[in-house]
Amino acid sequence: MTLNYTQTRLLEKGEQIPYELLLLADETIEIIDSYAKGGEICIFEHNSQIIGVYILYILDTETIEIKNIEVHKDYQGLGIGTHLLNEAIQRAKEKGFKTLVIGTANGAIKQLYLYQKVGFEITGIRKNFFIDNYPAPIYENGILCKHMIMLEKQL
Repeated sequence: MTLNYTQTRLLEKGEQIPYELLLLADETIEIIDSYAKGGEICIFEHNSQIIGVYILYILDTETIEIKNIEVHKDYQGLGIGTHLLNEAIQRAKEKGFKTLVIGTANGAIKQLYLYQKVGFEITGIRKNFFIDNYPAPIYENGILCKHMIMLEKQL
């Protein structure tokens, strides 16, 4: 399948937030709303369908975070996740940020691989993050997600 990688754009005011995709990476709409309303939502479309999304959220004058990034399961493995990460990196650079942050669960093996492949480095662990912040246990790759692994990329 050939995809046109110029199809990423900002979600416009009044457009529906793509919760169905975002909920694949986060557990509740309330949690998503806590960062989506103040963040910049970027979507990737193919044949007028949103198949990828990420949200950038400003932490301070020098640091911005990718709060959620997801590719529709039918389109995974085609390089879209890498494209979205590289685009987020470029967008953060253009906005003048010095550091881009991303966090993922201790069981998110594919994500940890991908993030490091595009230049992120592990900088910390937020112990018991998922236990303290989510009402039900979360499993990924058969592993109980307890901790958030934090990664950064210097821009």
